[in-house]
Amino acid sequence: MARRKRLDEPLSSTPRSFATTPEQREQELIGLATELVERRLREGTASSAEIVHFLKLGSSRERLEQEKILAETEKARAQAKATQDLEDTKRLMTEAIAALRTYRGETDEEYYDDVA
Repeated sequence: MARRKRLDEPLSSTPRSFATTPEQREQELIGLATELVERRLREGTASSAEIVHFLKLGSSRERLEQEKILAETEKARAQAKATQDLEDTKRLMTEAIAALRTYRGETDEEYYDDVA
């Protein structure tokens, strides 16, 4: 019969690396929690909430929701890039017009007098 691990035994035999950022620490804790729940699932001692959580993660609805979130994120990034590109184009056109006026010998004051 296989020996069962006790809850006070370390979850992982890999040496622990210390997190240098809060994000790394969060990922480390998530990994530990996942290992603990996995062990409890294998031993048959997991709570109903833990079981339901992992069942939901495996559902097709969850996958579709994740795809939707990724698509929305990509769309938002594309819109932000398009806005930035438009601003860059506008700035370049303004600079080009100013340069052409300079080549024609116009000053900004003459141009604004003609427009008004």
